[in-house]
Amino acid sequence: MSDGPAGRLSHVTPDGTARMVDVGGKPETARMARATGRIIMTRATLEAIVGNTLAKGDVLGVARVAGIMAAKRTAELIPLCHPLPLTDVRVEFVTDSALPGVRVEAVVRTVGRTGVEMEALAGATIALLTVYDMTKAMDKSMVINDIALAEKTGGAGGPYARP
Repeated sequence: MSDGPAGRLSHVTPDGTARMVDVGGKPETARMARATGRIIMTRATLEAIVGNTLAKGDVLGVARVAGIMAAKRTAELIPLCHPLPLTDVRVEFVTDSALPGVRVEAVVRTVGRTGVEMEALAGATIALLTVYDMTKAMDKSMVINDIALAEKTGGAGGPYARP
């Protein structure tokens, strides 16, 4: 898939050199991205999270803050991302006994020249990694998966919704 002119990836020059995309000429627009994911665990681990009985404390509360922090620091983690002034970051969890596990949704907003997809994905991912970190003493078999961009709005590319 290509974002660049003439079928090229936007972060790669014609000679194959990685580069940061110049977004200076793009108009500022309201942008939003929503990313989702999940962590599957034992039923006992899920019950400990829901009951808030783990020694490290409020797992989902700490994971929410970690996801927000990750979204804010994405440009420090992913080399070619632009630092963006985020206007809103929301990280929400739903416990799901059918998995058993926890589902996450990270929604990030800005008004800018480039999108916030990476910030939403980073927020969802780090939130789930924090759940793992806080519960690994109880369950090292947890699996983090299905991290994906669910939706985005704004920008020249227009809206996207995962089918």
